[in-house]
Amino acid sequence: MSDVGLTHIALTVSDMQKSISFYAKYAGMKVVHHRIDEKTQTEVVWISDLTRPFIIVLIQVPEVKHPLLPSSHLGVACKSKEEIDCLCNQALSEGVLIEGPHDWGQPVGYWALIRDPDGHTLEISYGQEVRFTVENIGISDT
Repeated sequence: MSDVGLTHIALTVSDMQKSISFYAKYAGMKVVHHRIDEKTQTEVVWISDLTRPFIIVLIQVPEVKHPLLPSSHLGVACKSKEEIDCLCNQALSEGVLIEGPHDWGQPVGYWALIRDPDGHTLEISYGQEVRFTVENIGISDT
């Protein structure tokens, strides 16, 4: 069966290993595919948290020219506020915490923004109601 729906987002990265390490640490992602593109000789890595059929495609480039900045960001749900606090403390000590954590209540929840090695923004959150909202829309529309 072919994939249907949103399957991935692609990000350019300037240092593949730094990016893989960052997303493993802050988003619980691991490499699920690695290749050198035969046509361009570009390193390409797919990473996933293995919770759903969705990946981030990391594409090696000499320089990232247009990073995702705070309004444009990747969002990852965490298991608890304590996990957010721990990750924020690590990010602060590494100089990559952009802001947070903040508690904005429902439906936004407890969140913070972290900068990856190329300046892309990762939002970590707890208590957002994405699944609940999507499931309720699906129920009311059927």
